[in-house]
Amino acid sequence: MVGEEWDEELERLREARLRKMMRRLAEARRERPRERPLDRPVELTDENFDEFVRAHPLVVVDCWAPWCAPCRLVAPIVEELARRYAGRVVFGKLNVDENPLTAMRFGITGIPTFLLFKRGRLVDRLIGARPMEAMEAWIAKYL
Repeated sequence: MVGEEWDEELERLREARLRKMMRRLAEARRERPRERPLDRPVELTDENFDEFVRAHPLVVVDCWAPWCAPCRLVAPIVEELARRYAGRVVFGKLNVDENPLTAMRFGITGIPTFLLFKRGRLVDRLIGARPMEAMEAWIAKYL
């Protein structure tokens, strides 16, 4: 092959390869279901706690109990924060009455207590009911 013919052949091969790659990419996108970000708190237990915290880059865990009035007061705030921060922060709820091992491990003595994990490590905690603005400011420090 001479120079010009060689260039044309190379260009034809590049275009064919590009079309093949684009087809594969389109097929992969169709086959892979899109994961929706978690937009509500996930119920945590002694059994699934560690796996959940390690699986997400930034996690806020609400440690609560059904009989706790301040816990019930902040529950709608936690729900709203989960919606607002979906895709950036994942929220969990740990009922301390039903999951005493995890509560003891993290020294939960007052509720509500909020634990903040970054890359699987506990980096901060917030004790007591707080208004939405205070919770957002606390979380924003770690985004």
